[in-house]
Amino acid sequence: MLLLLLNVVTIIFIVTTMFAAGLGSTITALTAVATDVPLLLLTLLANIGLVPLIAWALGILFHLSAAAFIALVLVAASPGGPFGAKLAMIQRGDTTTAAAMQVLLAAVGSVSFAPVANIVIRAAGIAEGFTLDVGALIRTVALLQLVPFAIGLLIRHTRPELADRWQLRTTPLSNATFLAVLAGMLAGNWQQIAALLGSRTILAAIVLTAATCIAGTLLATGSLPRRTTMGGVAATRNIGPALTAVGLAFHNDPAILGALAGILVTSMVVTVPAAAVLGRRRHPPDAAEHPANQP
Repeated sequence: MLLLLLNVVTIIFIVTTMFAAGLGSTITALTAVATDVPLLLLTLLANIGLVPLIAWALGILFHLSAAAFIALVLVAASPGGPFGAKLAMIQRGDTTTAAAMQVLLAAVGSVSFAPVANIVIRAAGIAEGFTLDVGALIRTVALLQLVPFAIGLLIRHTRPELADRWQLRTTPLSNATFLAVLAGMLAGNWQQIAALLGSRTILAAIVLTAATCIAGTLLATGSLPRRTTMGGVAATRNIGPALTAVGLAFHNDPAILGALAGILVTSMVVTVPAAAVLGRRRHPPDAAEHPANQP
């Protein structure tokens, strides 16, 4: 019963997140990012090409169990996490570019996720004799992500006032269902998660988060705030496709779900304080209180 409820809430989370992203996006902003060819190509290289390779290398380096290895690869193969735009706000970075790039990465990732994950899992030999159903995963993830986003973007383009009202309702629902999914994963797999404490899986998750943040920062163009913003976007992966894959391909294996939850929480523990430190450096607390002292 708990597993069925988790699956339903996960679907609601994915759909509402992408619908809210569409409601909050504009064709102008998306076009501006899509036509910045150097930034777009470098970001795609970092998020879709490099990050899964880093996860593969870390899985081998830390001798992870099959479940932890699979979870790490699934997370790494899924770019465009919605929390990337929130990290940009926390660090006082380029929030406009972060939001647009997150949406584009999620859209591209809905198609690239399955083949990338399949290639890495097969090449690493961590699921002997197993092959992800790439076609089914692409259809499912694209349906849950691209369709709601396209509907939201269409409403934003044709009925901006309606988009504003609906965004006020769908964004809190997206946030609430994200917390519900995380709580469900923690509650349903607490034994597996507890076993991860102090393990190589958590260490691998920390290194993956740091490495992806560095890769995203280095493989970006523009000012330092925009570069670090892209680092935060790269470090924030999209948990929706990963959960879909665990359900469809691995029958909600508790060990994989537990590892996913542990990796997700670890990533947030690393990225949020780092973004807060950057934000404080860019806008010291006493700057607003003593504007006369500013140059």
